[in-house]
Amino acid sequence: MSLWIKICANTSLDDALLAADAGANALGFVFAPSPRRVTIEQAAAIVAHLPAEVEKIGVFVDASLDEVTAAVEGAGLTGVQLHFDIATDFSARLRERFGKPLRILRVVHFADEDLQHAGALSDPHADGILVDSRTASAVGGTGIVFDWNAARRGLFSNAGERKLIAAGGLSSENVAEAIAKLQPWGVDVVSGVELSPGRKDAAKVRAFIANARAAVKAENAE
Repeated sequence: MSLWIKICANTSLDDALLAADAGANALGFVFAPSPRRVTIEQAAAIVAHLPAEVEKIGVFVDASLDEVTAAVEGAGLTGVQLHFDIATDFSARLRERFGKPLRILRVVHFADEDLQHAGALSDPHADGILVDSRTASAVGGTGIVFDWNAARRGLFSNAGERKLIAAGGLSSENVAEAIAKLQPWGVDVVSGVELSPGRKDAAKVRAFIANARAAVKAENAE
């Protein structure tokens, strides 16, 4: 197996370059209300200096199609991550406008084998499904781990051709366990590599990516 790694909620060029240098496949930028939020202009100023091969993913909550489109075009994004229920033609219109180069990620929130936004799993235009935990007040960046055993029994064991990305409460200390249990296509981290909301801890970023890569190497060796 190979592994796609996304370091999310970047707010500065230094943090974004750190993650890219450490081996992240993708960097996330939050355009939703959050202490980690960036404007289109702030994201564009960071994206302009990042390696071309690193994906730049915009994270959106309750955004209109026009808002998502403006962010993709204005910030130079290569993908979007949608943390909300969308109209049936929302992702289709994104695909029509930007084509296959735009990675479209849908999000489902997992709790006690119950899925919120489960319709995302059948979206034919989604390139991947990010599985996150949820709280009453937050749809991401919660630092809370969902039940990996329950998720493995249901959602992850029946992934089929879907690319499932594990998120929610991951850190350098537990990412290897998450990979071993869930066998995800990718992993995504926010709070587990931060000094404070929106500020990355360099040592944690490097350790997270190194431990995730080592876990995959160990899985492949078995």
